[in-house]
Amino acid sequence: MEINRRTVLGGLAGVVGAAALPSTAAYADAGRYPAAWPHPEPYGAADTRLDLWPRDDNSFVLPLELRPRDAELGRVWMRDTYVNCFKVNGRPLYVATGTTRVPGLPAAGPWNDGIFVWTAPSLHGPWKLADTTGIRPDAERGKVWSPEFVGENTPGRTVVAPWQEYWYDTQFGKRGQAWAPELHYFRDTWYIVACMGDHSRKVGSFLLISEGGVEGPYRLAEGNLDKPFGDSFIGGPGFILPGAYHHIDGGLYSEGDQAWLVLHNNLYAQFRDDMEDIVPTTGLPAFQQSPYTPEPYLEGAYVFKHGGKYYLLHAAWDRASTNPDGTARNAYDPPAPGRVQYQYDLIMAVSDHFEGPYSHRWTAGVGAGHNNIFTDAAGHLWATFFRNPAFGYWSDLTRAGDAAVPGVVRMEWTGPSSNRIYVQRRKNA
Repeated sequence: MEINRRTVLGGLAGVVGAAALPSTAAYADAGRYPAAWPHPEPYGAADTRLDLWPRDDNSFVLPLELRPRDAELGRVWMRDTYVNCFKVNGRPLYVATGTTRVPGLPAAGPWNDGIFVWTAPSLHGPWKLADTTGIRPDAERGKVWSPEFVGENTPGRTVVAPWQEYWYDTQFGKRGQAWAPELHYFRDTWYIVACMGDHSRKVGSFLLISEGGVEGPYRLAEGNLDKPFGDSFIGGPGFILPGAYHHIDGGLYSEGDQAWLVLHNNLYAQFRDDMEDIVPTTGLPAFQQSPYTPEPYLEGAYVFKHGGKYYLLHAAWDRASTNPDGTARNAYDPPAPGRVQYQYDLIMAVSDHFEGPYSHRWTAGVGAGHNNIFTDAAGHLWATFFRNPAFGYWSDLTRAGDAAVPGVVRMEWTGPSSNRIYVQRRKNA
């Protein structure tokens, strides 16, 4: 994918002030690590410099094995791309998953057919669909969970709960969709954290537990038999029934023998030791963050640890607008007249502790929002991206063929004095 410099110059004007001289702390790791950039001002401004884009020199689209449905497009259509590397039986195993769509629909709603998994011995492949033929010989290979599998429920073992089943209404017809799955290998067991989306009977996050390998078979955790994790609240689109909406975009963070659920967009909860539910609490605790003023809608909360520090990721829309003096503005603003969605960015903050307090956020990747960061078998940092096709830069019809991809981009750490992580920038940046 080539980025035409002319197409993004309009978005660069809003960050001219971001190129100010770095602070003394930013020089502390000079020569050993890439330099940390100062925060754009004012706080909440977006950094749109081309060095923070996934480019041909720092990223690529994973060559995932195609399913029959992918033949026409020639690649896998994917949102919310998730990739990770785990050591299994002494060898690295790379896994990939994400939100996919069914043939004939332009997006992953109002229904899709569940969760697919790919595996590979190397980040560059070969990427193969998980071998599910021993579990479901007549089903599509690689599909590890779907509302279609409701017939596999048995007494004492639930694969699909009633609130996850397909249903029908006069507005949308068939409804029910799985969003943003994450695959984790924790204490020698495979787990999937995913979300039932806006067109489902209930909306929110749930946990699947494998009774075999990465291919499954998976069953639903006991804590999700009746509902998603957490409490319900009034939220989501207007067609969501009151009480049906729970916290979405669930993820998993583990450290040692403990694991936590990370929920949209600032909540967390510890899992019970048996991983069947979260630890009961009155009101889920919130991460201690440094919000913007005003705080926009954020998505895709994710936590990982690097260099002894905790990093909290969010996806935020950079909205382009015009300042009162006529200059361009790019910022993580709430929607308002005159503000146009430009890029779905990765923003990041750092802390000494899982729960925070977290630093001011910075732009870590342009157009790389709603992702995860992982370490490959050689110890290099990578992030996923998918290029949001719904709005903004990647929704343009001239770029549609390059949107909704299973992409990965190299990341770089600025060292223990500044503790910033960015998309790998050009060496002369």
